[in-house]
Amino acid sequence: MSSDASRRAAIVQVSQSQNRAVRRSSFKGRQLIISCLHTADSNVAVFENAARELGLSSANLRHTVRADLLRAAEEAGGLTEDITQQTAAVLSALAAKADAVLLTCSTLGPSVVRAGLGTAVPILRVDAALAEKAAATGGKLVVLCAVETTVAPTTALFAEAAHRSGAVLEVRLVEGAWALFKAGSRDGYLAAIARAAEAAYEDGASIVALAQASMAGAADHVRNGPRPLSSPAAGLESAMNMIAD
Repeated sequence: MSSDASRRAAIVQVSQSQNRAVRRSSFKGRQLIISCLHTADSNVAVFENAARELGLSSANLRHTVRADLLRAAEEAGGLTEDITQQTAAVLSALAAKADAVLLTCSTLGPSVVRAGLGTAVPILRVDAALAEKAAATGGKLVVLCAVETTVAPTTALFAEAAHRSGAVLEVRLVEGAWALFKAGSRDGYLAAIARAAEAAYEDGASIVALAQASMAGAADHVRNGPRPLSSPAAGLESAMNMIAD
C-alpha cells in the first residue's frame, strides 16, 4: 500500500475519532432508540459491540431478526418486489417506536427507499454509511461481499459513492465464505474474509470495506494494511448523526 494511501486512511481515522467524541457527549443521559432489523441472530452481538465502542448502551438499541427475508431473497436469486414490500413494512413498523431505524442486511438494502416514504424517522441502510466512509479515503477501494445476492446492490451503492469521491472501485465476492457462515463455522467464515482482505491489500488496495455486518469481526485478523472498514460502526454513527441533527 502506498504512503499516500496510508496518510489518507490515517486522516480519516483521526477525524472519525474526533467526531465520535462529540456524538458520545450528545447522547449522554438521553434515552434515544435505534432499532435494528437483522437477518442473522449473530448480528445482534456485532451491533451491541459496535454500540459500546461508540459510547452507546444496550438500552439505546432494539433488535428484530427476520432471517426469512434474506432466505427468500437467496431462493429468488435476489431482491424481488414482494420481498421489498415485506421488508419496507417491517421497517416502517419499527420506525413507529424508534428515533432511527437501521437495516443491517445488504441484500435487502434498497428496501429503505420504500420504507422511508411518509415517515419523519430516519430509516437507513447500514452499508450506505460504510460506502461514504470508505469512498472518502480515496485511491483504490476494494469491497468484499460474502453473499452472492448482495453483490448487485452493494456494487450500485458503492459505485455512487466512489463516483463522487473519485475512488477506484472493485467489488469482490469471497467464494465459499457464506457456506461456512451457514454451516456455523464463524471462525472459518471470518478467516476466509480476512484472507480476502489481505489479498486485496497485496493487490494495491488503499482501503478494504466489508460490505456485510456479519463480516465485521474479520477486521481484527488483517495485518498488512489499514483496518478494514465495517458497516456496524459506520451505520450506528450515521444514525446518531441523524438523531443529533
